[in-house]
Amino acid sequence: MRSSDSITAAKRKSVEKLTKGFRSIFLFLFTVSGIINILALTGAFYMLQIYDRALTSGSVPTLLAISVLAIGLYFFQGLFDIIRSQILVRVGARLDRKVAPMAHRVAIDMPRFGFSTAEALERGRDVDTVRGFLGSQGPMALFDLPWMPLFLAFVYILHPWLGALTFGGAFVLTVITIITELMTRRLSGATHQAAVTRNAIADSNARNADILKAMGFAGRAVARFGRANDEHLELQTRTNDISGTFGALSRVLRMILQSAVLGLGAYLTIGGELSAGAIIAASVASARALAPIDLAIGNWKNVVSARAAFGRLKETAMALADGAEPMELPRPASTLKVENITVAAPGSGRVLLSEVGFELKAGQALGIVGPSGGGKTTLVRALTGIWPTLRGSVRLDDAELSQWDDEALGRFVGYLPQEVALLDATIEENIARLEEKPDARAIVEAAKAAGVHEMIVRMPEGYRTELGPLGTALSGGQRQRIGLARALYGNPFVVVLDEPNSNLDGEGEAALTAAIEGVKKRGGIAIVIAHRPSALAAVDLVAVVQNGRMTAFGPKDEIIGPVDRKDTTSGATQSRKEARPRMSARVLA
Repeated sequence: MRSSDSITAAKRKSVEKLTKGFRSIFLFLFTVSGIINILALTGAFYMLQIYDRALTSGSVPTLLAISVLAIGLYFFQGLFDIIRSQILVRVGARLDRKVAPMAHRVAIDMPRFGFSTAEALERGRDVDTVRGFLGSQGPMALFDLPWMPLFLAFVYILHPWLGALTFGGAFVLTVITIITELMTRRLSGATHQAAVTRNAIADSNARNADILKAMGFAGRAVARFGRANDEHLELQTRTNDISGTFGALSRVLRMILQSAVLGLGAYLTIGGELSAGAIIAASVASARALAPIDLAIGNWKNVVSARAAFGRLKETAMALADGAEPMELPRPASTLKVENITVAAPGSGRVLLSEVGFELKAGQALGIVGPSGGGKTTLVRALTGIWPTLRGSVRLDDAELSQWDDEALGRFVGYLPQEVALLDATIEENIARLEEKPDARAIVEAAKAAGVHEMIVRMPEGYRTELGPLGTALSGGQRQRIGLARALYGNPFVVVLDEPNSNLDGEGEAALTAAIEGVKKRGGIAIVIAHRPSALAAVDLVAVVQNGRMTAFGPKDEIIGPVDRKDTTSGATQSRKEARPRMSARVLA
């Protein structure tokens, strides 16, 4: 067990790794922004020289020299501005390249902990938000803000009163920026949550399109989405109203201030305290001093969104901070031990399974039966590592599941879920679990073990057939048998099958029984969750799970009585001898 200090250190290190290398880049960008802002004084100096030197002297060569110098400085300013913009775009791409796979990994994990698919996919949108912000005008305003005193000092040098007026305007605009931040911070979080809720409803409606169409309540589903969308739009409108109002106010104040600087400059010129060129120079410099604040207020909504998104990405990095990689252990080959495990639903924390324990040895098959909602699927999720245990442990050859990383553990575990979902890929890629260089013989071997090889090769593209989203082009039975082949691929030590015959016909059930026998014969362990007795033909042991507890465990004949296989015209089914009809009905219900 790792100490809390080591976990905290690992999380801090993961966040530092997330931003590694960016500090030096941002320091460089800050320096480039300083050069850009110094060069931005070109306009003020140009006006000062035109009015106070070229016009008074009437020298055309002086005018040409000043103009050529100004054009050169403007050129360099534009060049550095391009460099800064392109670096920011590449920083966004680099961050995306580093963070997007990590965010997607968390998005894959979130649904098994009770989060909706829409909430999970928000991690990917957070990456897009940060990358988009880095390529916008927002970061440029933030980089220019620290250099605002440079322009204030220039105006103050021209005349203290002009400097005081410009400083007062900058102070007012800064207060507006702070007010904008305070008023949009809470609304921004609520708007984001409303968007997640709306997207979750949209995702749910899309996944249940057949049901909505067949039973005619698509209109009510759309109305439900509309209410969620209205709430999101209301919050978004309020946020935009605040940002837009203060943005417009800042622009008006900046124009008033610019005119005030001109008016005060004219007054000082009339009094003989300022030259005509200094009036224009002060006006240009004061406008440039306040421009970053004005730009920041106008982009504040994006600033807040990017900051919140980056905060969630840091949480994502911390969530994946598991410290050192586990040491590589030998392939398990002897036992599966379940030691008094208690499992709670990650989303609600409600205990669904209590004090369940048993031991299986290589070559054995266990059938788990019990009423719906009794805890069978929860047990499956604990055995496969999908859900963590609250207490107790699941061990392969005495090593707890946490001692393997996910990829290593996946080689030893085959899993067929109750609701089979295939990836939007080829049959080959699905069976091979997306291995980059799969073993073709192992793929065919797994397909034959699942009794699906002949069906696959009769397809136009064979194993290279594209299945499309969720494999909906296939029947339920075909998807289940391909899912079984995926579970058997690579001859995993433990094969867990949750309702593996729910969509199978007689031929499929015969292949399932043969597959379980094959797992036992090669020294593996098979665990079958079943409601229909036909799935238990090849098991040796049976466990009864009901009301979150294991109420019985032992040889199949002792728990539910002998099961005889019968072939009927509707397919291979299983019937029990008349010895214990009530026990069978009770535990298989």
